Amino acid sequence: MPVSRAMRRLLQVLEIQEEERRAAMELARVELDRFKEALTRTKERERNGRRLVAASAATGEVTDRIAGLEEAGTAKRIAAALGPRIMEAEAAVSERRREFLDKRVERRQTETLIEEAEARDRVEAGRSAQRSLDDWFLNRRKKEALPEKE
Repeated sequence: MPVSRAMRRLLQVLEIQEEERRAAMELARVELDRFKEALTRTKERERNGRRLVAASAATGEVTDRIAGLEEAGTAKRIAAALGPRIMEAEAAVSERRREFLDKRVERRQTETLIEEAEARDRVEAGRSAQRSLDDWFLNRRKKEALPEKE
């Protein structure tokens, strides 16, 4: 019995769903990378603020010291706000990865079912062909063995 059209259609749907899950996972990864990059820039901003404070200590510039303190403080607040967002993004990436892998397993199981059905069909077709050849050969031998009436 050949693989049903419904089974092949199911495989196509699963492939589409798997690709959608892959795209969602990649999108979540990109968002996580953006947050991590923002955190890196924020840390650099905080370091620059501290350098400005240190430089102002040597030069005695009060405005530079205040600007450096504000820069460092602002960077700390931004970093504190980014922390939970990064954790949420990491959780989203993990969830999307799990969904993607679940869908991949589902698709592969369906592929395996289809491949097994096709293999059974090939074996059965081979057996049927062999049976036909055997019948033909036996019929031929029987015809040769019968004496002809004249």
